[in-house]
Amino acid sequence: MDKLMDNTVRTGTELLWSALGGDPALVDRVAYGGPSGLLPARLPVMDLARATVAVAGLAAVERGGLPGRVRVDDGAVATAFVSERHLRVDGRAPVSFAPLSRFWRASDGWVRTHSNYPHHRAALLSALGLRDASGEADEAVAAVGAAIAERKAVEVETAVYGAGGLAVALRTPEEWAAHEQGRAVAALPLVARERLDDAAPGRRSGPLRVLDLTRVLAGPVATRTLALLGADVLRIDPPDNPELPDQHADTNVGKRTAALDLESPSDRRTFEQLLDAADVLVTGYRPGALDRFDLHRPGLVIARISAWGDHGPWGERRGFDSLVQAATGIAVTEGSSDEPGALPAQALDHGTGYLLAAAVLRSLTEQDREGGTRLVRLALARTGHWLTHALPRYEPERHLTETSGPLGLLRHALSPVSYEGGPTGWSRPPGVAGADAPEWLRA
Repeated sequence: MDKLMDNTVRTGTELLWSALGGDPALVDRVAYGGPSGLLPARLPVMDLARATVAVAGLAAVERGGLPGRVRVDDGAVATAFVSERHLRVDGRAPVSFAPLSRFWRASDGWVRTHSNYPHHRAALLSALGLRDASGEADEAVAAVGAAIAERKAVEVETAVYGAGGLAVALRTPEEWAAHEQGRAVAALPLVARERLDDAAPGRRSGPLRVLDLTRVLAGPVATRTLALLGADVLRIDPPDNPELPDQHADTNVGKRTAALDLESPSDRRTFEQLLDAADVLVTGYRPGALDRFDLHRPGLVIARISAWGDHGPWGERRGFDSLVQAATGIAVTEGSSDEPGALPAQALDHGTGYLLAAAVLRSLTEQDREGGTRLVRLALARTGHWLTHALPRYEPERHLTETSGPLGLLRHALSPVSYEGGPTGWSRPPGVAGADAPEWLRA
């Protein structure tokens, strides 16, 4: 990998490792390689992917006291960031987005909806005043499209969320920056890390015990990573609302799963016994959704992931990667004048997942030394803010210059050949073709 590319990668890794409170010297142990040009986008998606995977590896070798290097292969990273597309179940390709999970034209713009789960689909149809046309996908798509086309985008967003569904109006980066939630997200740390008390360091024996209360996709990616590193990960789902089968198959590698109804006294007692013996609790429900349950235990590492963060008017809203891309201006950046676009992967989900795994491992390392119950919090929208504001982006204007000469004012590219002590540009502008004498310059 060339030095310029290596410096860009290291910049992202260094930024993340610093946000995690890691020793800066460890960054030098990361080795990058693999094919280039993967996950192409206007935004530096591949840089985000490399960096989040790199810090997960760094946190693992730090915690394990391992002396070797962390290997980050672009091919493996890019494949993992679209793992759901490569999944096959007995040769069958997975079901991706449901027909009603898509962009729709509103009367004044665009709306992005998410209705993969049956209850979100029902809420969307209810908010639009439509009947639930179960099993009639084409009819439902036509009906929803017609209903949204008659309304303003923000009106649809408000109505669908009010009904318990999921929809956001498409916003430009500038509109999101001026939005109250956009300002709240920008003010958040990329990784919020807190020490809640002075509990003594735990005496762990056997594998790390991770209680997994997460849903698609970032949280399960984080716990899938912890399982890879040897943790005993036990995922808990409500019996009446299990994870979608294909998403479960993709992200549940290495884990065990169980169904518990926390509203049931007997299931609640079982859950509390599991929590009492856990080392790590990872939750992926919207902020406030689990507040009625006492989930804190002295000496626990608690990791919470959400779509929009804990603060601002959207702090308690549900959300998914696709919705965050639409609301924060990413879909505008990646789109065209005719329609919104999308990142080449659900990079906010995957990237936040690897970053969350790194935050858990770093918290455990610090806890082993200093004790204390630990809380880490991440948000998809904040990862999106980091992608759009912190990582270097290709800006052609930075590599162009203007030169006056016989042809007039010429705008042209700077030379990519650059070295210390070398020239900073050409000594003469281009002239009129054939206008110079056919002779050498005199010394």
